[in-house]
Amino acid sequence: MTADIISIPRTALHEQVAHRLRQMLVESRIAPGAKLNERELSEVLSVSRTPLREAIKMLAAEGLVELLPNRGAIALQLTESDVLNTFEVMAGLEGQSGELAARRITDAELAEIKAMQFEMMAAWTRRDLSNYYRLNALIHSAINAAAKNPVLTATYKQVNARLQALRFRSNQDEDKWKRAVKEHEQMVEALAARDAAGMRNVLVAHLEHKRDVVMEQLRREAPSGILREEA
Repeated sequence: MTADIISIPRTALHEQVAHRLRQMLVESRIAPGAKLNERELSEVLSVSRTPLREAIKMLAAEGLVELLPNRGAIALQLTESDVLNTFEVMAGLEGQSGELAARRITDAELAEIKAMQFEMMAAWTRRDLSNYYRLNALIHSAINAAAKNPVLTATYKQVNARLQALRFRSNQDEDKWKRAVKEHEQMVEALAARDAAGMRNVLVAHLEHKRDVVMEQLRREAPSGILREEA
């Protein structure tokens, strides 16, 4: 007796490939500015080039990769000005999300965020950066969703995509990681208290601290070409 073969729809396959590629980009397993080699990626991900190319197009739309004429796709590489300008906008979006969420969040949404916070703290205790970051990103997205403003959410997702890899790397310094964890505890407290002003303040401060850590890292690594000024 043979088992039935269940085919995976192409849309589901390329979305799965996009998810795996996104993780590789965020965790810098594909370095900023590196060319996405389709042959190698097809082998690593065990997929044909068709779903891989569809996945790359998805990530280009998100802003994680750039499609260059006659050169294929490269991982997003930001200049110093790009980083500063993007963090400036993101701090405003995070602050607005937090303020509105504190006013509009439901008890069920708050309970879900608290549950994710508990899981994130467990990942932090294990120093499991990959799962910590995954849960961290889910918490920020849940706060944004609790703001219940679809225009804000669409803008948030577009801008945040440019910073995912940098935000991931900003937790690799132990002391600064501890500060970020403390700020997340303050976010949950402000949400539970429905403190709109407090929530805005902690989220803006959180993003500004992330920016400072990222800029320190990138300037330290500048000789390797990770950070470059615009011509």
